Amino acid sequence: MKLYNTLTRQKEDFKPIEEGKVRMYVCGPTVYNFIHIGNARPMIIFDTVRRYMEYKGFSVNYVSNFTDVDDKIIKKAIEEGVPSSEISTRYIAECKQDMESLNVRPATKHPLATEEIDGMIAMIQTLIDKDYAYAKEGTVYFRTKKFDEYGKLSKKNLDELEAGKRIAVEEQKEDEMDFVLWKPKKDGEPYWESPWGKGRPGWHIECSVMAKKYLGDEIDIHAGGEDLIFPHHENEIAQSEASNGKQFSRYWLHNGFLNIDNKKMSKSLGNFFTVRDISEKYNLQVLRFFMLSAHYRSPLNFSADLMEASKNGLERILTAVDNLKHLKEASEKLSITEEEASNLKAAEEFVRKFEEAMDDDFNTADAVSVVFELVKYANMNSSVNYSKEYLDKLYKQIKMLCDILGIVVDREVEILAEDIENLIEERQAARKSRNFARADEIRDELLSQGIVLEDTREGVKWKKA
Repeated sequence: MKLYNTLTRQKEDFKPIEEGKVRMYVCGPTVYNFIHIGNARPMIIFDTVRRYMEYKGFSVNYVSNFTDVDDKIIKKAIEEGVPSSEISTRYIAECKQDMESLNVRPATKHPLATEEIDGMIAMIQTLIDKDYAYAKEGTVYFRTKKFDEYGKLSKKNLDELEAGKRIAVEEQKEDEMDFVLWKPKKDGEPYWESPWGKGRPGWHIECSVMAKKYLGDEIDIHAGGEDLIFPHHENEIAQSEASNGKQFSRYWLHNGFLNIDNKKMSKSLGNFFTVRDISEKYNLQVLRFFMLSAHYRSPLNFSADLMEASKNGLERILTAVDNLKHLKEASEKLSITEEEASNLKAAEEFVRKFEEAMDDDFNTADAVSVVFELVKYANMNSSVNYSKEYLDKLYKQIKMLCDILGIVVDREVEILAEDIENLIEERQAARKSRNFARADEIRDELLSQGIVLEDTREGVKWKKA
């Protein structure tokens, strides 16, 4: 398996620190609003990386944080007149709902910045003790020039960075390139006690601390969007390696930018879409399928036409799966024949090609193409005259590859409101005739389809769970 390492700017063979185990950290969102489709891309991409690693037999410890204290969260809280914790709690729940709809699996751990403050204070103190950081009037800064390898991820050197600096230097800074580890409190903001006074951590320190706590001083993979390479990931490396005295991450993976109709996504341009916006028009499996249609390092252009193309492509796969399930039910033959065994052996070539694509720096675009080839093969080599076992194996092969990509191939059968009302009437009649077993059966049947019944004074009401 080869990964493109942003640190070395080349593909490298993947060799984990510990045989058979992967320690992976992915930068999560700042939770002040609904996540947008730009946030969704790394979530989908690195969830797929995790799935493939697990398919290959690795045990993956996957950590992705929620930044739940930040200027944007505080601003939103002030606007609404509520505590900032209320804003972050609300949008963490909304984010998790969107992740579930995108079939993004929960991380092994989703740490919250506000729950890791003690660890941040401890790491900052270590950096001060090692002379990599200094405190001035309640603010703690990292001495960027003290860390000799600063710029090794972004390939920027300090002279270029200083020449490009356009903002005024803060008077208490020793050097304009030094960055904040701890900032003093302002009126109306949440704060924590520290050796340097009341305040809160800078953004960069949280990921260094969370990665260390939940994965160790050294990790295998650190991932996120391309926009995080500098300064966020560059600063993480400086902090972690200065504090821990070890290489922070062996491999750095970054997904490319997402554009909207070939323009940068921006609220001012009116082309800003949340995941929730997209869910009003499309099943979010379509958005996931769209995100996987290009290589993760490539820029990706979002448009209505491309989403429609993704919807149609996904429909081809789902239709093939539906067809195989229908044929399997209708088939009267049970055991597999020699011809069918030969067909299945030929179909194994598609699995090999899929793995070849994914082993080449997680090339999901080529992997999706292989799924289409397998679908075409299944369509051409299946009918009611084939055995149940053969048809089931073809179905499971498509499902296995789609599972790795996080694509759900089994359609949910949506129960209609009219059918719900009819079942409620039948349940009421069963209760009147004291057929409680049937009444309970209907209630459980509806519950299995996500419909909760509520007995009220006005009669039986229902809602989706």
